[in-house]
Amino acid sequence: MRVVDFLVIGGGVAGLRAAAALAVAGRVLVVTKEGLAESNTAYAQGGIAVAMGGEEDVALHLADTIAAGDGLVNAQAAAVLVEQGPLRVEELLAWGTGFDRDTAAAGELMKTREGAHSLPRILHAHGDATGREIAVSLLRHVRSLPQVECMEWAASVDLITDSTGRVVGATLLDAQNELIEIYARAILLASGGAGQIYSETTNPAVATGDGIAMAYRAGAELMDMEFYQFHPTAFALEGAPRFLMSEALRGEGAWLVNAHGERFMQRYHPGLELAPRDIVARAIAHEGLDGPVYLDMRPLGEGKDLKARFPGISAFLQRYELELARDLIPVSPAAHYMMGGVRTDVHGRASIPGLYVAGEAACTGVHGANRLASNSLLEGLVFGALAAEAMVNESAIAGAASLEDASAAKSTDAANPPGHKDKDSSVERTTPEEDVEEWIAQLRAVMWLEAGLLRDAAGLQRAQTELTNLGITLPQGLSRGSVEARNMHLVAAAMVQAALGREESRGAHFRKDFPHRATVAQHSVLRHGRLRFVD
Repeated sequence: MRVVDFLVIGGGVAGLRAAAALAVAGRVLVVTKEGLAESNTAYAQGGIAVAMGGEEDVALHLADTIAAGDGLVNAQAAAVLVEQGPLRVEELLAWGTGFDRDTAAAGELMKTREGAHSLPRILHAHGDATGREIAVSLLRHVRSLPQVECMEWAASVDLITDSTGRVVGATLLDAQNELIEIYARAILLASGGAGQIYSETTNPAVATGDGIAMAYRAGAELMDMEFYQFHPTAFALEGAPRFLMSEALRGEGAWLVNAHGERFMQRYHPGLELAPRDIVARAIAHEGLDGPVYLDMRPLGEGKDLKARFPGISAFLQRYELELARDLIPVSPAAHYMMGGVRTDVHGRASIPGLYVAGEAACTGVHGANRLASNSLLEGLVFGALAAEAMVNESAIAGAASLEDASAAKSTDAANPPGHKDKDSSVERTTPEEDVEEWIAQLRAVMWLEAGLLRDAAGLQRAQTELTNLGITLPQGLSRGSVEARNMHLVAAAMVQAALGREESRGAHFRKDFPHRATVAQHSVLRHGRLRFVD
């Protein structure tokens, strides 16, 4: 058992930015499931969207964000995002983040355009390594703060609540497979998304929805879980990983062509390849019924050094003897980003006291039904900082009082903890790791087939049945794999329940049996198994 002032679960952009702010008010412990460099942040290629050109630029960024969200964006949250974004990016610059600069324009920040943006406002670093550069600079800054401690290779198991229901800590599984209880005045979940619940995803292996599942078990509300963004262009060569082919490729002028070599986006949207992501993803899926779909950068001619502009993507493609300037690159959609998550306000407050959530694990409604390209890194910066501010201001009295009552604290899953033992046996039931991997593979296949890009009632009901059956054989024991399996199962079930309840098509949620958008836009809210819709 350990006691700190603030516990941050997750080491991506939201968690690290929060830790930097929390350090001025007490001892901070940042916990990551793997090494600190392994997060969705580090895999973000496309860039960070920010309106650095004054009030008119900010207003346009807000309008683009709201338009992309297909009628479901929380306008207050979106305004906070775009208005505070420039300040947070200026902080990154002060901390040494090396965004790319235009040598032909006196070294000004280089800005590019991506899908559904009305003008160029995307900043990049090292061409296509923006997320990693931001993560490195944030980590360098956080490690310079003596009040911040980082604990790597510790999987979060469950939140701990006191006798009043306030969240006062979390149970972790360390690298030696030992349980640790951490108590704190306030807890921030910045644990990222859940792309691993799908068999086709651009997300790293750590993205298993842990924070969302933990919060739900503790009694927190989830919101808009049916809205999962499928990136249109993941690398689609058999036997190769689903490496992200950044939206910036289309921002530079790449075409999408079908198996017959025809450019096709003009049939789906006037924005062509830079239409909102949900529209592009469904267009590719439709065209893909007749054969492979490709990214074609050859129309750009020889005027651009694509290897210099996209060094990471070029190096990846070289492994498969492909080049951006020469070859057609096979692509198809893959699970990429969760718009839903733990329901919070703009200060990261969840619906249960003591718990704050920021980044992809949170749902403020800022993305609505479809996230605007490159708003995710900005989201982590802005709302990570705001959550930290609220944690400092609100936890001094209530949090300290709860820590005094720590002896009465209980695990939120005490009825069936991960290390569950049979009543009549002292031997812990443990599922072999190979069986855990097989179980997870079955869940991922079900979700991709029945609750993926295109949905209907019959498929979602089949998914519910399959998930119920998988729940009977849910992996047992104290291991990272078993903990992740439990969390993935909960998140998958929540997503399917919300998707089945939303009888319309909106943004990333497309129902073949309800292809039209409802006249009234409502958010789905899920708590204790009950789904409701609210304005």
